[in-house]
Amino acid sequence: MSTQGEKNLVEGNKEYAARFTQGGLALPPAQKYAVLTCMDARIDPAAAFSIPLGAAHVIRNAGASAKDAFRSLVISQQLLGTTEVLVVKHTGCGMLTFQNEDAKGIVAKNKGSEAANEVADLDFLPFADLEQAVKEDIEWLESKAVEKEIGFTGWIYEVETGKARRVV
Repeated sequence: MSTQGEKNLVEGNKEYAARFTQGGLALPPAQKYAVLTCMDARIDPAAAFSIPLGAAHVIRNAGASAKDAFRSLVISQQLLGTTEVLVVKHTGCGMLTFQNEDAKGIVAKNKGSEAANEVADLDFLPFADLEQAVKEDIEWLESKAVEKEIGFTGWIYEVETGKARRVV
C-alpha cells in the first residue's frame, strides 16, 4: 500500500517528466544566489520569490536556521559559486511556539527514554522573536570567516498575504 507522499511523487513526477525540457542546465546556479527558508509547507519558494529552475539554490529547514544550513551554504558558495544569501523566515512559524525543553519532553513522551537520550544535547533552535531571529542569523553568518565577500539580506515572508519584507 503506497502512502500519499509516495503517490504524489510517482504520479506527479510522471507528469513532470513528460513535459520536462531543462535537462541541460548547468550545475552552479545561474543567478549565483541561495535562498534559505523554512520547510513550512505553506511556502513555495520558487513561486513566492520568482525563482526559475537553475537560477538559485533553495535550502530549507525548520525555522530557516542559518546554523542548521551552514554546511549547505558553505558548499553553495565555496564549491558552486554563489555570492549572495537571502534568509527568509516567516510569520506563523512553528519555531515560535516552543522552547528546547518542550521539544525534548515531547520526544520523551512519544518515543521513550532511549529516544529522549538521542536528543538530549540537540538544540532545536527555536526563537521567540521573528525579526530578531532574522537579524541574529544574518549577524551569525557575517561573523564566519568563510562567509566574507558574500552579500546577506534578511526577510520575513507573510504566509497570510504572500508578501515578503526586508528586515536586514
